[in-house]
Amino acid sequence: MKININSEIGELEGVVIHTPGNEVENMTPKNAERALYSDILNLSVISKEYSQFKKVLQKVTKVFEVSDLLKKVVSQKHQKEALLKKICASQNTTHLYDYLTDLTPNQLTTQLIEGVPLIKNSFSNYLNKDRYALQPLHNFFFTRDASMSVNDKILIAKLANKVRSREAIIMEAIFNQKALFETETVNAESHLLNGQITFEGGDVLVARKDVILVGLGARTTPQGVDFLIDHFNKEKTKKDLIVQLLPKEPESFIHLDMIFTFLDNDKCLIYPPVVLDQPAFQTIHIRLDNGKVKFIREEKNILTALSRLKIKLKPIACGGNNDEWVQEREQWHSGANFFAIAPGKIIGYGRNEHTINEINKNGFEIIKAKDVISKKVQLTNYKKYVITIEGAELARGGGGARCMTMPIRRKDL
Repeated sequence: MKININSEIGELEGVVIHTPGNEVENMTPKNAERALYSDILNLSVISKEYSQFKKVLQKVTKVFEVSDLLKKVVSQKHQKEALLKKICASQNTTHLYDYLTDLTPNQLTTQLIEGVPLIKNSFSNYLNKDRYALQPLHNFFFTRDASMSVNDKILIAKLANKVRSREAIIMEAIFNQKALFETETVNAESHLLNGQITFEGGDVLVARKDVILVGLGARTTPQGVDFLIDHFNKEKTKKDLIVQLLPKEPESFIHLDMIFTFLDNDKCLIYPPVVLDQPAFQTIHIRLDNGKVKFIREEKNILTALSRLKIKLKPIACGGNNDEWVQEREQWHSGANFFAIAPGKIIGYGRNEHTINEINKNGFEIIKAKDVISKKVQLTNYKKYVITIEGAELARGGGGARCMTMPIRRKDL
């Protein structure tokens, strides 16, 4: 499949996801914070909810599973060795290399995601309180963050937290497989600012082929933005970057897509207290042209900046317009984090009832995921809709439908 992402809403033709497995439960309340969770999740509940989400996606597009793609990588001797050398060097676990090399592709895929158990075969290991020699990838079902499709390339993230760094290494290995995808991967490993660079997929939104939104906050640094600038300047094409400063806390503001997502050609979903009502959180417009920065200037907000670029959007409020407490509650559970499968055709958590009702008031039919799966509803009968998925447990993981999807191909608008 040839990578092609020139918008957030073009009709979806391919998406990468990861169905959560045992890695989600491979933690305790004591180490949940290290795993970037504020609570521990129930795998049996989350599996049912995620299954519903995946079945809806399979109805509308081609779905690739990370575990299936990774098995193909580690089934090739040289690719497996290169991947394991990089992982072991990155995670300071070179002593595991021989053990991992001897595993079957299925076993290796499982352990690279769910964690490598610590064997108590030495005195230091006996005293070690950790259960894993290589930690589980608790957050991998949020496939948005570790890599991102921008135009025809895959940008490999520099994740802010070391517990997630292996996700990016795995995704780079997957997208470097020419038999699977036609693309080029881009990473920051050789960049001069490498040690200070972090940027994640939840902070990068493709508004148009030449317009990119970037969140600047807890997960993406100014040096991360500079890396993106350098990347686009090397292509010597005109690009407009709209950089939105985000609150560093609470944790529900970790990425731009937690306060702003695209729904349609002329509509977006926002969390008003940050996007419209907080002058302390600047919006910066950076114009790139022919390999140079033409200007850097402040804008009133994202909507004003996009309007200058002839992208005029009507904002729909996460949580509705009547109660700031409701807005705050629903934003906490990813009420602004929706995923478009086509213009005006979106997916999100049904639990955010006030947000769903506000979307409905703006012309989107509300359709339950279970009715799509059972074929009670035919999506082709509707021009605009919001598919509501169950997410009582999924939302507690700290992300929504956009977080759980890594689109790799959309039709151009």
